[in-house]
Amino acid sequence: MVELRHFQRRSFLRGVAGGVAGAVVAGSVSPGVVQADTQDDYNMEATRDGRRAVPFYGRNQAGIATAPQTAASFLAFDVTAANRGELTALFRALTARAAFLTAGGAPPPTPPTSAPSDDRLLGPTVLPDDLTITVGLGASLFDGRYGLGPSKPAQLETMRAFAHDNLDPAISDGDLLVQLCASHRDTVGHAMLNILASTGGGMRLRWRIDGFRFPPRPVGIPRDWMGFKDGITNPVTTNTAQMNREVWVQPSPPEPAWTAGGTYQVVRIIRMFLDKWNTVLVEQQERIFGRRKVSGAPLYATSPTASDTLDPIYTNDPQGLLTPLNCHIRLANPQTPQTAATSAILRRSFQYDRSPDVQGNPDMGHVFCCFQQQLATYIAMQTRLEDEMLVPFISPVGGGYFFALPGVSDAQDYYGRALLT
Repeated sequence: MVELRHFQRRSFLRGVAGGVAGAVVAGSVSPGVVQADTQDDYNMEATRDGRRAVPFYGRNQAGIATAPQTAASFLAFDVTAANRGELTALFRALTARAAFLTAGGAPPPTPPTSAPSDDRLLGPTVLPDDLTITVGLGASLFDGRYGLGPSKPAQLETMRAFAHDNLDPAISDGDLLVQLCASHRDTVGHAMLNILASTGGGMRLRWRIDGFRFPPRPVGIPRDWMGFKDGITNPVTTNTAQMNREVWVQPSPPEPAWTAGGTYQVVRIIRMFLDKWNTVLVEQQERIFGRRKVSGAPLYATSPTASDTLDPIYTNDPQGLLTPLNCHIRLANPQTPQTAATSAILRRSFQYDRSPDVQGNPDMGHVFCCFQQQLATYIAMQTRLEDEMLVPFISPVGGGYFFALPGVSDAQDYYGRALLT
């Protein structure tokens, strides 16, 4: 009986292989589908693109106003440095690693009897590959260990659970957050391993979530796992005045002077119940979000080719007959004078896909990430969203609040120097 089953399975596999081969021989490619180039072409393109570098030095850290890359990791750490001197040494080491990895180049040579200075995952030289490394500090770093309490950012706090949150302490909070983003997954993994190897004496990994962004389908803004275009409404990152008004902390009280050029960062790991979501009619899904699913346009736009950049308009819909009052986009930004100051954030989110839970349910969702000049802006927005129609289909399970440090000005500077000196 065992042999018969084995024979039947092998026969089935041969049939499948034969069918695939027959389809290839027959040239049965769907109309309008472009056949892929060779693997060598893909490899050459990735290597060529990998030579692009995002500048590391500047008033603000990269990875905030930078256009979102394809791959990301969010690494939260507990700092284990014994004193302020060791904390400074940790920040110097982290800065040196970030400056090298984001610029790329040849790893330093090592004697044959020593461990290699690089794992060569990216080849003989480190390719920058649009890598950005963004460092943020959690509220817990400003406890009594290093004497930083008086210099704590004015609004920085530990993330509290909102209504319907199910926060897991194992993937929440942390003294320090390192956000790694690049064009390819191997670049992010290489940077993570390199940083862990270089800073193990000063900090210990607390939690990590990997993220990725889909390509636009078919054009415009990428979609999330629910099939909707994500992060459509954002500040114009090239508009200096707008970024200074909505994202970058300015040199004025009540913020400590050292915070100027930094920004408050929120990370929320949001699990999506896709099995439940996918049973909802598309028309109702659109009312839950407040946008068309195919185009990403507001609900007043009925054409499937309408632009996802069209602005929602609520002035002629005060009762929410067209765009429901408790849909996602209307609660995020109700467009009222009372909520104008708490509706502008810079979204820079990714999707995640982890192992299924113990019941075998998929663990897929959204690594929500945003930056804003005031943490209170996000908190007010999320408080409004506690009653949104999307609530039954999502469960925020982790993340935290952090203060993304100001940029590193030059090779003599380092992360947090104005805070530590």
